Amino acid sequence: MRASFFVSKLGIILLSALFLAVSAFAQVDDDEPVQVDSSLVIVNATITDAKGKPVGGLKQNQFQIFEDGKEQKIEFFEAEKTPFAAVILLDSSGSMEQRVSLGRSAAIQFLDRLRTDDVTAIYNFDSKISLVQDFSNSRDIYEGIFDIKANGMTVLNDAIFKAAEELAKRPEKRRAIIVLSDGADTQSRRSSDKALKAALAANATIYTVDMSSLESGNTRQRMQNQGVLKTFAEKSGGRFIATPGGVAMREAFKNIVDELGIQYTLGYQPINTAKDGKWRAIELKTAKTDLTVRTRKGYNAPKEK
Repeated sequence: MRASFFVSKLGIILLSALFLAVSAFAQVDDDEPVQVDSSLVIVNATITDAKGKPVGGLKQNQFQIFEDGKEQKIEFFEAEKTPFAAVILLDSSGSMEQRVSLGRSAAIQFLDRLRTDDVTAIYNFDSKISLVQDFSNSRDIYEGIFDIKANGMTVLNDAIFKAAEELAKRPEKRRAIIVLSDGADTQSRRSSDKALKAALAANATIYTVDMSSLESGNTRQRMQNQGVLKTFAEKSGGRFIATPGGVAMREAFKNIVDELGIQYTLGYQPINTAKDGKWRAIELKTAKTDLTVRTRKGYNAPKEK
């Protein structure tokens, strides 16, 4: 009886979360910050050991959630290998040159690791954002991806915003954006802050893979672009992956898929119900102090109209 009640309650909470995420995007325009409704907050977290390996088997009573320093009551908890929805963003702008083929190979490797219920969509972006392959659990990639050439300017921020929009419509609780880019943005209408807030509103974890050329002569610009990619990853609870290749690239994508499959999902209703539009910092702790917790850093509360 208790188990049935829990499942029923969890289903209602998750449906509410999906509705709120979609509603948040329905009200977004370029001048307003992306927000989430503070009546429910879902937190997906990756827990790793000292070697960076994902840790499973933790129980609800081993977690504590804090918002702006105040402990919150955990309403529900999931720790099984739950399906995920992911969007792969492949930078095909002129600055990528021959590295488009490396990014394409990475996308194929990611699809190879999908489980039966996982779904992935692929977009490429340069001066515009183009759908390569819609959400599917297929391990086969659309042949048109082999026709993509490096050309045009870069709309990295707009691409992340678009990915967040699409993920907000998905029923999966665990969502991710995988960015394959050199981090340069030359033509987006939206700022990196707006793109990040969109991802946070969709509860999407961002993994960024630095595809910049090691032979690039402008070291300062390269470091600046890496900083952008690192910020997207760190503030959303994801990971920044330095320029990989060959075996390192394959191992990086294997680790991302493994992480997404065994994340912990927690939910709480904030004690602070003020609709002030302010930033609310989230901190998740475990009873085991030797573990590393990665999750989103917070969210923007709704604002009274």
